[in-house]
Amino acid sequence: MKTCRQFSNVREEHEREIGFMIGRSKQHEGKPAAKASAVRVRSAKEQMARALNSHLRRCPECDTRSRRS
Repeated sequence: MKTCRQFSNVREEHEREIGFMIGRSKQHEGKPAAKASAVRVRSAKEQMARALNSHLRRCPECDTRSRRS
């Protein structure tokens, strides 16, 4: 499925933040901060999915591309 540039930007931004949180979780392994970061990663992934789905519904460029595929 082809998507627009804004979709890619939103996805990259969320993935970067998730990467930072995963790194923090590994850095503090065995401590409460690691568990908190792991929980934030899970919620960030859910938030990314919501943001991308919302974008696909609203973006006319992505909408027409996904229908053609």
